[in-house]
Amino acid sequence: MALHDIVSPLPGTFYRRPSPEAEFYVGIDSAVQIGAIIGLVEVMKQFTEIEASVSGRVTELLVEDGEPVDAGQVLLRIEE
Repeated sequence: MALHDIVSPLPGTFYRRPSPEAEFYVGIDSAVQIGAIIGLVEVMKQFTEIEASVSGRVTELLVEDGEPVDAGQVLLRIEE
């Protein structure tokens, strides 16, 4: 099984859910498909959806909800 890093395409604030009251997009052991939204990065009130580039199972969450991220920073890992 291969591990794939999902990285932030830009610097900003990473959110694991669409709103504070909503459920997280994914968690550890969540099954994801290519194109599934796994989080959001917000820059100056502009939200960019982060999508899974592979299908598989989430094995690691490396950034907490509301944490700042840099471009290229690994957000989570998916086992294919």
